[in-house]
Amino acid sequence: MAIPGRKSSAENILNPARTFFTTTKTSMGRALLQSERNAELLIDVLRTLVGEHAFKLHDFVIMPDHLHLLLTVDEGITVEKAMQLVKGRFSFRLGKEFSFKGEIWQRGFSEVQVFGERSFEEHRAYIANNPVKAGLVDSLGKYPYCFKSLAIKKAEERRSRLES
Repeated sequence: MAIPGRKSSAENILNPARTFFTTTKTSMGRALLQSERNAELLIDVLRTLVGEHAFKLHDFVIMPDHLHLLLTVDEGITVEKAMQLVKGRFSFRLGKEFSFKGEIWQRGFSEVQVFGERSFEEHRAYIANNPVKAGLVDSLGKYPYCFKSLAIKKAEERRSRLES
């Protein structure tokens, strides 16, 4: 009897890390995230959670009325818990720091588990193209509230410091 071949590598069979493409929307589709203040607060929340090792963040885009994340969670956390941390922490800080009252997020979120490099890159491309597709900018990398723009800005700041 032949043993069927395995398509996954041995190291991934028992790997507890799982990667997801997630989307969450604001309550009633309001453009709560379009202001610089709110978008930068959400970026700070994401940075803080990454710094706390809640999850690994590969990519993101903050749109006026929704958020896309490409993240990896380890065995100690579920994707549901990761999203609860993002949404809850942002809601708490927006209320505390800016006295915002009211619903911020729509209940729940959607997620797609990412398997393989091709799927990962397709989701990354979707995130990068989202602001262009929505007509917020005319080319990739120009939208200020995404991973790519922040990486470019950070590299330019580092280069500027080295040249000084």
